[in-house]
Amino acid sequence: MSRRTLLVAGGGVVLAICVALFAIFGSEGQNLDYQPQNEFKLDPWISIHIGSLDMSINKAVLYLFLATALTVTALVYVARRMQDKPNRVQAGVEGIYDFAYSNITRGNMDEEMARKWFPFVATLFLWILFSNLLGYIPLPTNSLEKFNVFGAHIPGFAIYAATANISIPLVLTLVVWFSYHIEGIRARGFFKYLQSWIPSGVTGAARGPIFVIEFISHFVRIISLTVRLFANILAGHLLILFMGGGLVVLLGLAAVGPITLLIAVVFFLFEVVLIAGLQAFIFATLTAIYLGGAVAETH
Repeated sequence: MSRRTLLVAGGGVVLAICVALFAIFGSEGQNLDYQPQNEFKLDPWISIHIGSLDMSINKAVLYLFLATALTVTALVYVARRMQDKPNRVQAGVEGIYDFAYSNITRGNMDEEMARKWFPFVATLFLWILFSNLLGYIPLPTNSLEKFNVFGAHIPGFAIYAATANISIPLVLTLVVWFSYHIEGIRARGFFKYLQSWIPSGVTGAARGPIFVIEFISHFVRIISLTVRLFANILAGHLLILFMGGGLVVLLGLAAVGPITLLIAVVFFLFEVVLIAGLQAFIFATLTAIYLGGAVAETH
């Protein structure tokens, strides 16, 4: 049977299921009580308040701890279990390690800077990668929807990522932003570092506007680096949420479920295979570029 025939047959089966569901359940009308944004609401599990500072434990904190634990475990594994004939796990972790050094760090700064900043860049890359991947594993974190297991009210399963909360990418970005400016000032001195923002060869009155543009661009980096990571992960989760069942609930129309479920599976695979790793790579690479550019002879 050809691929085209399989696709047509599969489409026919999905359409038949949709028609059957519509015949059985019909349409319940629009569901105005369902609030999709509540999936990203951070309800405190353990309330901790120190004055006006809210240190409560919620699902975002859980995902932060999980991503951190995986990052530390991976790096410690590489450091303590090196073998001449590595097993598959060691080979995989070493591959990521070499990729982070050769392609991300050393590819964007000189050898001395690479030795100095590789631990930071590699940790940043691994942490964002693990955080993004964890975001596509259903975990019992939905405190709004619970199910009963032998009398225990267990939170419903949901997907969530720490990087889908804008505060996390913002903090990472601010650490990177201050780090490369401090490194540039340390290497050149304050005024020479500011002078390096103006490309060589620019003279006269043009230096002023060029400096202002470069000054603004450095602050724009805070927005671009933060929003790029946050928006991509949040958008992916929203698409999976809506296609995986949210749209069916909002419309009150079970008949569209098979179609939206297939679309959700496609989005899920696309996010896991491409977006999760790509966003970690982009963030770490831009970090290395900013650090390397801050001390480079030509700017």
